Amino acid sequence: AAIGRTRERGGGIVAVGTTTLRCLEASAAVHGAPVAGAADTDLFITPGFEFRVVDRLVTNFHLPKSTLLVLVSAFAGIERVRRAYSHAIEQRYRFYSYGDAMLVDTIPG
Repeated sequence: AAIGRTRERGGGIVAVGTTTLRCLEASAAVHGAPVAGAADTDLFITPGFEFRVVDRLVTNFHLPKSTLLVLVSAFAGIERVRRAYSHAIEQRYRFYSYGDAMLVDTIPG
């Protein structure tokens, strides 16, 4: 309900973390819009996935070859993520769970 009201007012949806993004998108895939409640999912997000709920994502810098990096690449675009990671390496950002974070927008569509 809150997501619908936010959209009606022209607002965007920010997921804090890849798990939150996956939960919202999985619920929307099943119900048409996210609904509250416990559930299981086998949703694996890869490039080409059509995001229906989340507009922005706050996430850390994930390890290479991880499924989380695949999800972020699907969300923000492979080349944009590569540029962000190159910058992070050059600037000596910290990676993984206790490292630096980034705010990314979805691929314009």
